Amino acid sequence: MPRPLRVAIVGAGPAGIYAADALLKSEAAADPGVSIDLFERMPAPFGLIRYGVAPDHPRIKGIITALHQVLDKPQVRLFGNVDYPNDISLDELHAFYDAVIFSTGASADRALDIPGAGLDGSYGAADFVSWYDGHPDVPRTWPLEAEKVAVLGVGNVALDVARILAKTADELLPTEIPPNVYEGLQANRAKEIHVFGRRGPAQAKFSPMELRELDHSPTIEVIVNPEDIDYDAGSIETRRSNKQADMVAKTLENWAIRDIGERPHKLFLHFFESPAEILGEDGRVTGLRTERTQLDGSGNVTGTGEFQDWDVQAVYRAVGYLSEELPKLPWDVESGTVPDEGGRVVEAGRHLASTYVTGWIRRGPIGLIGHTKGDANETVANLLDDHANGRLPAPAAPEPEAVDAFLAERGVRHTTWDGWYRLDAAEKALGEPQGRERVKIVEREEMLKASGA
Repeated sequence: MPRPLRVAIVGAGPAGIYAADALLKSEAAADPGVSIDLFERMPAPFGLIRYGVAPDHPRIKGIITALHQVLDKPQVRLFGNVDYPNDISLDELHAFYDAVIFSTGASADRALDIPGAGLDGSYGAADFVSWYDGHPDVPRTWPLEAEKVAVLGVGNVALDVARILAKTADELLPTEIPPNVYEGLQANRAKEIHVFGRRGPAQAKFSPMELRELDHSPTIEVIVNPEDIDYDAGSIETRRSNKQADMVAKTLENWAIRDIGERPHKLFLHFFESPAEILGEDGRVTGLRTERTQLDGSGNVTGTGEFQDWDVQAVYRAVGYLSEELPKLPWDVESGTVPDEGGRVVEAGRHLASTYVTGWIRRGPIGLIGHTKGDANETVANLLDDHANGRLPAPAAPEPEAVDAFLAERGVRHTTWDGWYRLDAAEKALGEPQGRERVKIVEREEMLKASGA
């Protein structure tokens, strides 16, 4: 009797769960069936939805509802708190599964190569996001002494960082932020936040809704310099062909022509300012130097040779995420991705047998949820094609219980999908006395205990 197709997915964020969903919806799920195990190094699933989305964005966290429906399926198991490759290696995964899909995402900061980037007070945005999202593997405190702060970058992460710095702790208290984050934000002295982009309004990577949300806070005055509203032929074409870019530009235009109000925290959005150097004294940030840029006709910019120094005491670099290299897999250092063809991992020009990638580890940290779904569908389609054509070597121990026995023998404490329901209930119980939906549990040991690991 044919057994189900056994697939391991390393990384239980959206990319991995969408891959599981694609497998469940495939013809193979009907005959001979599929059996999917998701391995996640955190005790809880959902990846950047739990540890990368700002706490005041419950709408985006609503995606978890859809992901829940996949993980609820009986063909899917979750092994949380299991780290690749320390707890289970690639060879060991291949011993248990017909195929292995890596969907480990991107959670490190892309480097910004300017003088002063290593000064005390110069921070990677990803580290700050991990702190305010209650990631168990980062410090519990964050230095928030600076009254004037620069944020480098014009994507949604830059907006999140700027908004969290500009809001009051009490504004964020109704969200799921843990007590240590609330206490840290109570001590925040920031009164001026400056967001810098080296190109113009038409090239900003904000999504329109995220941008408009900046203006909803009763404590944040958003300010745009009218001189920064400028377009060339390339910019006009971008607005014409991209509805989102046009909406962002219109919002910025409206803010540039209005009077400045009285809200206590000022949030400046600067364009045509390219970061040239982070200034410092005695090893600490004392300012930021930018070079004024100008459009070149194509939507790109060139430097003008005019420099300006900005009085700031902290700089947050939000210039993109970077995936971490995965041992035993080929690696493209430049893009920070695993080389692939259609999701098949490629090493020295050949497909690495039974090994696949999807999500940001495959294509870099770009694109929205729709891109992630399409990516997963393509990878799974090629995996199933390899299966149908006999290109997947049979594993030595395909029985599901063999994995449980292996982890038990290794002494790996792992969480399960039932354990997530227990952790979920524990976090909701913490929030209930305060009238909050939940309070996030931060400590790994407490997460494991709440999950019944």
